[in-house]
Amino acid sequence: MEMTEERMIGVVGLGNMGRGMALSLMRGGFAVLGLDKNPQTAERANADGVNLAADLAEIVRRCETIVLSLPNSSIVKELLVGDGGIQDLAQRGLMIIDTTTADPEVTRELASALKLAGIVLLDAPVSGGSRGALRGELTMFLGGSEADVDAARPVLSAMGGKLFHIGDTGAGNIAKIVNNLLTASHLLTASEAFRMAEAAGVKTGQLLDAVNAGSGRSGVTLYNYPSRILSGTFDSGFTMQLMRKDVALAVSLYEKLGVDVPVTRGVGQIWSESASALADGEDFNRIVNFRSTAANCQ
Repeated sequence: MEMTEERMIGVVGLGNMGRGMALSLMRGGFAVLGLDKNPQTAERANADGVNLAADLAEIVRRCETIVLSLPNSSIVKELLVGDGGIQDLAQRGLMIIDTTTADPEVTRELASALKLAGIVLLDAPVSGGSRGALRGELTMFLGGSEADVDAARPVLSAMGGKLFHIGDTGAGNIAKIVNNLLTASHLLTASEAFRMAEAAGVKTGQLLDAVNAGSGRSGVTLYNYPSRILSGTFDSGFTMQLMRKDVALAVSLYEKLGVDVPVTRGVGQIWSESASALADGEDFNRIVNFRSTAANCQ
């Protein structure tokens, strides 16, 4: 497929999320140029119609906006300001939309450094999983100036069905950390509540519709349990490693802020402890089958 230089969007990181976002951008009328360091991942995206760049320099030269979908802040930092990174390659005016769930402090530092080079960095972490990415229906938590968010809105709207401008740089990351902390917590509390009911002779399937019609419902009971857990599919596309990383970001945040959060402290301990029993590549919903050995999580 021939691409024009007009409205060219780069996507760096073509895994489950990045590939879906690239395809949604293409359906939205954008020409897309993708890049991933893993040849197999890149080839899968290419087979779906995503054109591939030869290297990062080509992405930077040809694209007016670059979307990042990467595992963590360390990788993002190396890509942006490391030797031979985007800061060294880019002209002024480049827009970077980082969908990585990242450390807000690192994001702020990177945004400040890039601003001196005339490069805009928006934090735009997402919720909705690989299916949401593929359908262009992601929820996006946005951090940056009003003007920069407005400038990026056409690109953002091609990837997300619900866009929330939370505040200045880093605020999007904080919102996503809070969102994932709640999901991680709800998985633990729901699994304990349903395990208690099962021990009392009431099956989870008997309870679920009633709970979801009552005040005890959450995203976990509405979606995760019926579609991933009770079905036994565990195929969300979001791994234990990624959720453990996001919970660790929450732990790091409350420790830096000095906030007293005993429940969150317990949640962090359980998710960290789960690494001994649940491999990084397992679906994150499998935490419901984990039994913590901690006698006291406070």
